[in-house]
Amino acid sequence: MTPASGRDTGPHTDTGTERVVVFVTGHVQGVGFRWWTSAKGRELGLVGYARNLEDGRVEVLAQGPTAAVDALVTLLREQPSTARRPGRVRGCVVQFGQPVAGLTGFRER
Repeated sequence: MTPASGRDTGPHTDTGTERVVVFVTGHVQGVGFRWWTSAKGRELGLVGYARNLEDGRVEVLAQGPTAAVDALVTLLREQPSTARRPGRVRGCVVQFGQPVAGLTGFRER
């Protein structure tokens, strides 16, 4: 069964810590989207980054408690935004993976 977050349950959910990479499409560059995402990530206690890609997407890597990761993914996807998210998100591709050691802070890249 797939939870509401859209992720397949698997071994990475057993620790209570998750890692996700989200590729966000739409009007998300040059509008404060990376700054907003980084601020939300820090508020949620996550580590990772938000960076612009050359093709116009924003890549968001976030790692931390499962509930916090799910909350960030929900905020990135929700239409319309209830959290004053800048820009216009057209879509999100979400890829869950194994947590990695050594990540600190949440920043714009």
